[in-house]
Amino acid sequence: MVFDGKDINKFGNRALSVCEINEKVIKQKIFWKDCISVSFLFCNFGGMNREDYEKRKAFAGKKKPSMKRRFAGHDYTRRGIYMVTMTVEGRRPLFGRVYGSGDDPRIELTELGCAVRDEWWNIPQYHPEVKVFELQMMPDHLHGILFISEPLACGLSGIIRGFKTGCGRVYRRLVAPQAFATGQVATQSQQTLKGEHSGQTIKGSHQGQTLKGSHPEHGLLFEPGYNDLVLRNNDEYQRWKHYLRDNPRRLLMKREHPDLLSPFFNLQLGSHTYNGIGNRALLTAPQRLAVRVSRRLTGKELDAEVARYIEAARNGTVLISPAISPGEKRVMREAFDLHLPTIVVLRNGFTTLSKPKGEQFDACSEGRLLMLSAWEHTNERIALTAHDCEQMNLMALELSRVYKEF
Repeated sequence: MVFDGKDINKFGNRALSVCEINEKVIKQKIFWKDCISVSFLFCNFGGMNREDYEKRKAFAGKKKPSMKRRFAGHDYTRRGIYMVTMTVEGRRPLFGRVYGSGDDPRIELTELGCAVRDEWWNIPQYHPEVKVFELQMMPDHLHGILFISEPLACGLSGIIRGFKTGCGRVYRRLVAPQAFATGQVATQSQQTLKGEHSGQTIKGSHQGQTLKGSHPEHGLLFEPGYNDLVLRNNDEYQRWKHYLRDNPRRLLMKREHPDLLSPFFNLQLGSHTYNGIGNRALLTAPQRLAVRVSRRLTGKELDAEVARYIEAARNGTVLISPAISPGEKRVMREAFDLHLPTIVVLRNGFTTLSKPKGEQFDACSEGRLLMLSAWEHTNERIALTAHDCEQMNLMALELSRVYKEF
């Protein structure tokens, strides 16, 4: 559910349906006209430029997979539209609960969740240059979209730091006292604080940004850092809005189908060990076929080859492919669109927090898609080599022959 600030003030804690909220947001949203002129936000080289970035990278140590990496070279102090994600430390469901059905998901906020919601919508009071477009509260995290309409010295990080400071004050007032009193200290930073400040008043440091004794890799209410995406075009903005509004439904679906929508690791199949997401039972299908389509095929020859694979899939065969060549992409795309079972071999792996994206989510939840990778996850853009392509096609062939029970 996406919240509109005016509507939220009317309804308070009452749980609203996604349809109620979306209808009101569509009717009352007035900001998009202001930002049409900045839907072109590509990479701006203010702030840390590419040269400085490359120099500092040499001293940064081994890069770890992270969902909180900044857009290298982008100037976050300039006009821009951003989607921001912040997660509760320890993934504690402090903001509320999602309930209902996939057709009518609802979220009921706690007192803390309502306070965090209000802090978000009040950001323009502290930064008039900022307009708040969207907010999606979830039990243990939130997504929001902000528009920095004028150059802002503190940049996006300063906005988020101030927001977290305000939320931290509310957290210390509503939640932290009970946690310390009952001994139910959930995070490493709070355990550190409890040990160092037993019987003392815990006070924030300069501007309330951190607490003395807190662990550098842990936060108080929120995890340190945040994830941000930089808007590039209007179509992307529409996808962002859909993603935010679809979050409650996706959570309910994950609860209903945890085996289909949660990542798995160390799955030994033939000569490789895989990680992945989706319906592993597809590997037990009696008929599995590796898709190989030559780039030399054109016109009627290609049409006939695609039709052959689709007919096999209609008859119960599971198609397996890394979908590298244009013909293979076409086969797998048509099979996917027809809701036929497919297994996709990927060059990039998954993390413990990975989840299917977009239309893949529904395909996995319906049990018609399995995504597998023999590689670990990386945030780096991967350029496929000829060796990669050969390996992935051999994996698809092996997966069409190996059998494993689940």
